[in-house]
Amino acid sequence: MRRGPLTRVMGEHPVGTAFVTPYVVFLAAVFAYPLGFAVYMSFHDYFFAAPGAVVDRPFVGFENYVTVLTDPAVQRSFVNVVIFLVINVPLTVVLSLGLANALNAAIRWRTFFRVSYYVPYVTASVAVVGVWLFLFNSNGLVNSILGPLAPDPSWLVNSKLAMPTIAIYVTWKQLGFFILLYLAALQNVSKDLYEAAEMDGAGRWKSFLNVTVPGVRPATTLVVLVATVTGANLFTEPYLLTGGGGPDGASASPVLIMYQRGIEQGHPDVGAAIGVLLVIGVLLVALIERRFVGREED
Repeated sequence: MRRGPLTRVMGEHPVGTAFVTPYVVFLAAVFAYPLGFAVYMSFHDYFFAAPGAVVDRPFVGFENYVTVLTDPAVQRSFVNVVIFLVINVPLTVVLSLGLANALNAAIRWRTFFRVSYYVPYVTASVAVVGVWLFLFNSNGLVNSILGPLAPDPSWLVNSKLAMPTIAIYVTWKQLGFFILLYLAALQNVSKDLYEAAEMDGAGRWKSFLNVTVPGVRPATTLVVLVATVTGANLFTEPYLLTGGGGPDGASASPVLIMYQRGIEQGHPDVGAAIGVLLVIGVLLVALIERRFVGREED
C-alpha cells in the first residue's frame, strides 16, 4: 500500500503524533538545548558578559573537568550525595511500601491517612523547613526530649549527622508521592493470589513477602529510579537547612556546589562541568536500573 505524504511525515497514527509533538518540543527546549549548551560551556573558558557583547571564549578541552575532579569540595559533595542515597532510597522503598500496604487495607479513616501522608509532598519546602529547623536546632523539640542523649554539636551543625538528617527529612517529605505509586501498583495484584496463599497457611507477613513484594516489583523499580534521580539533584534541602552545605561542606551536594561555582563565584564553565558529570552518573544508574528491569521481565 502506497503511503501518502502526511503518513510519511506524521506516521501511521497522525493524531497521536500531533498530541505528542508539543511535549517533544518542550523537552527539546527545556532539557535538550540546555544540556547541549552545558556541554559546550564545559569545554570552553566561558564567563558571563554584558548582553550583546562579543567576547572570546576559547576552547580549553578537559581543563574544566580536571579542575572539578581535583576540587576537594566537589569530591566531598559526590560522597555526600552517595551517603544521602544510601539512607534515603532504602528508607523510601521500605516505608512507602509498608505504609501503602497498610493504607490499602480496609481500615478506619483510610482516606484521612492517605491525605495526611501526601500533604508534606505538596507543601512548600520553605514552610516545612521552618518546622524542621524548630525541631532539630540546638534548643529544638527533639533535643529537649532527648535531654542528655542529644548530640553535641546538634543535628544540622554536626558534620556526621547533617546529611543523614537531611536524608530523613527528604524521605518524610516525599513519602506521600511514593505511597501513591505503590497504592496504584497494589490495585493490580490479584486477590486470588492472597486467597491461595491463605489456603496454603501463609500468614500476613509471608503473604506480604511472597505475594505483595513480587507483585509490585515494577513499581519498586520505578520508586528506586525516581528516588535516585531526585536525590542526585539534591539542592533545596541543604541550601535551606544547613545554610548552604554546612558545616564545612558536610551536607553540600553536587548541584549546590554547581550553583556556588557557576552563579555565586562566576565560573559557569566549571559549574557546567559538574553538571555534565552528574548527568553521566545519573544516566549510568538509569541504565543499570533498566537492565535490571529487563532481566526481571525475562
